[in-house]
Amino acid sequence: MSSQSSSLYMASTRSQGKNKDTKTNNTKPKLRDQRDQTEGKRKRKRSDSMDFVQCDYCSEPKLKALKSCLVCQCSFCEKHLQPHLTDSGLKTHQLMEPVENLKNRLCPEHQRPLELFCDTDEKLVCIMCIPAVEHQNHKFVHLEEAYKRRKSSLLSVQNQNQHMVKERKQKLQEIQRRLKLSDTEVDIEKLVGLQVFTALVESVQRHQELFLEELQEKKLLSHERANEMMQQLEQEICELQKSSTEAEELSRSQDPLHFLQHCPELTPPAGLKDWSSVSFEEERCEGSVVRGLQELETSLSEEIKPHYEAELRRVQKFAVDVTLDPDTACPGLVVSEDLKQVHDTDVKKVTDSPLRFTNCLAVVGKQSFSSGKFYFEVQVKGKTSWALGVAQESVERQGETFTDPEHGFWCIALKNPNQYFACTDLARVRLSPARAPQKVGVFVDYGKGLVSFYDADSADCLYSFRGYCFKEKLFPHFSPGNNREGSNSAPLVITAV
Repeated sequence: MSSQSSSLYMASTRSQGKNKDTKTNNTKPKLRDQRDQTEGKRKRKRSDSMDFVQCDYCSEPKLKALKSCLVCQCSFCEKHLQPHLTDSGLKTHQLMEPVENLKNRLCPEHQRPLELFCDTDEKLVCIMCIPAVEHQNHKFVHLEEAYKRRKSSLLSVQNQNQHMVKERKQKLQEIQRRLKLSDTEVDIEKLVGLQVFTALVESVQRHQELFLEELQEKKLLSHERANEMMQQLEQEICELQKSSTEAEELSRSQDPLHFLQHCPELTPPAGLKDWSSVSFEEERCEGSVVRGLQELETSLSEEIKPHYEAELRRVQKFAVDVTLDPDTACPGLVVSEDLKQVHDTDVKKVTDSPLRFTNCLAVVGKQSFSSGKFYFEVQVKGKTSWALGVAQESVERQGETFTDPEHGFWCIALKNPNQYFACTDLARVRLSPARAPQKVGVFVDYGKGLVSFYDADSADCLYSFRGYCFKEKLFPHFSPGNNREGSNSAPLVITAV
């Protein structure tokens, strides 16, 4: 506490009618001693399990302070606060809610209250700091104003934080909900898949058993035929050996009469079979495995087909309306007025467009997709060459075009009759559909990086690109192929699902 402040306060407490200077001189030593004692006791205050700031001028027991004075650097209860409320010299002191460690609220350099805030340095200062060199041309505001402004900013940040907390809680709940749905979907798919594969395994086992039974039956029939022939041969051998033995015994007889009386006719025994034209034909098993596999394939196809059809129906739920963008069509391609058909001609009368394909007989759809799932179908009936799929927005259109995933295309194609293939990163993958597709369905799951192609009539999956990371807009991609002097003049037709 300054000497002037101490004088004013002590003068007011003794007698507000006496001379202030006299009272200040008389009370200064006493006030200084009391303040020193107060400072020594301040550290003990908070250890006394007290939950309030104590008055520095009360004797024990100390009362609760109502205000703290930044000038006097003391805290006062209601009784000892009265001079600050009535004495004109003390009324100018800066009072505040009771706090401890008042020294921390003074400028360490000038020992004056920190009542200003430097906006430039974002630092608390006293009135004496303003002329300092380090604060020249700085902007200052009063402590209360800085407090209100900072508190307003803090409340704004707090509200923003609460809003972000709310958003994140909602996102957390959404993730938990979606995770639950995902788990449920996985469990259902696992159950269905287990049933399907169990049925397929049982079907394979049944056909394996039938295959082995058929071979075993052939083996038994072969043994029966062989045993019958061998038994007949053994019987004839016995008869011939018996006849031979009798002839040998008779041949040793020296009596002509006896020999002629008992000599049989010079012919083999009656009833013998002519074996020269008889042979044993072994069982031929060639092709048994192939026939068994064909039967298994037919059986599995019948069991699998309902699942293929169900899968096609599932992706067809994501059908979208697609139309062709004439501004992207390669010169020579003719797009119908309803924007649903495209075919190749020899006429090349089009306007220039930066979106137009120049060296690739292609056109893309007007619609683009950057999330979710979508599906569309295209009729390819009567064509000998075509390509279908999706292309990302940044694909090369003006120069040489490579229709593979590395260059932004995910397509399958027909080149020449019955030569189907998928355009992958490494090479063309030959496809072997059970029959020539008349209508092709294209399904895209943007989030999973999946592009699948279906025979829309048989529900067979022709090919799937998996595990890609799409980062751009995707456009449906169509290439009707070269006209080939009319042999490939049929258009590609976008059909309703």
